[in-house]
Amino acid sequence: MAWVYLVIAGVMEWGWPMGLKLAANPAHRVWAIVLAVVCILLSGWFLFLAQRVLPIGTAYAVWTGIGAVGTFVLGILVFGEPAQLARFLFVGLILAGILGLKLAS
Repeated sequence: MAWVYLVIAGVMEWGWPMGLKLAANPAHRVWAIVLAVVCILLSGWFLFLAQRVLPIGTAYAVWTGIGAVGTFVLGILVFGEPAQLARFLFVGLILAGILGLKLAS
């Protein structure tokens, strides 16, 4: 169950940078900041639950990795950020690290 909590925590990590990016638009500012705060709190809570079982180094690395990869993909899909091959290559390295940590646990 700890890995499920960790994945949920990582997915919640996508919400707060998205909320902060959306808050740049005055029309969306309030709800976007609320989204960011709720996601920060949920992400932290699920990370806490995961760390009761998983080593802190593994949990933290996977949590930030899931957050980084998901935010990278959302940046491309939602905000039209650059989708260059080199960027995908290096995000692939982050994914490889996440999988390696899961396999080593």
